[in-house]
Amino acid sequence: MHIWVDGDACPNSVKDVLFRAAERVQLPLTLVANQFIKVPASNFINSIVVGAGFDVADNYIVEHVKAGDIVITADIPLAADIVERGAHGINPRGTLYNKQNIKQTLGMRNFMEEMRSNGQISGGPPPLDAKDKQLFANTLDRLLAKAR
Repeated sequence: MHIWVDGDACPNSVKDVLFRAAERVQLPLTLVANQFIKVPASNFINSIVVGAGFDVADNYIVEHVKAGDIVITADIPLAADIVERGAHGINPRGTLYNKQNIKQTLGMRNFMEEMRSNGQISGGPPPLDAKDKQLFANTLDRLLAKAR
């Protein structure tokens, strides 16, 4: 099992939770981003810088993810791709993406994007708060416990 992180938009508070979890359970964790992301010195944690461009980091993760891996992302199309490959997805707010909910989640994302592009709604989700961070940590812990 490997933990992959869509690193470009992952909040620092979530990265801190991930770094501690990777060390605790001694699983490899890789952050993938278009720019350098500093990670703690560890035998389990590393980062990969991919080229600039739309979805380059996402494509790298999709190419390397394996069934049973965990991917941390708020990018719902990426989550749909990795779930199709048998991996688990968690967004930084603690929502678990799986085969049971990914089609509905992707449909809602597409609907909301259409509403925003038509000017019917604006803005995005509220800032991440302590409750979201705790929900993320709990979801990650449950998934890691189930996998072990």
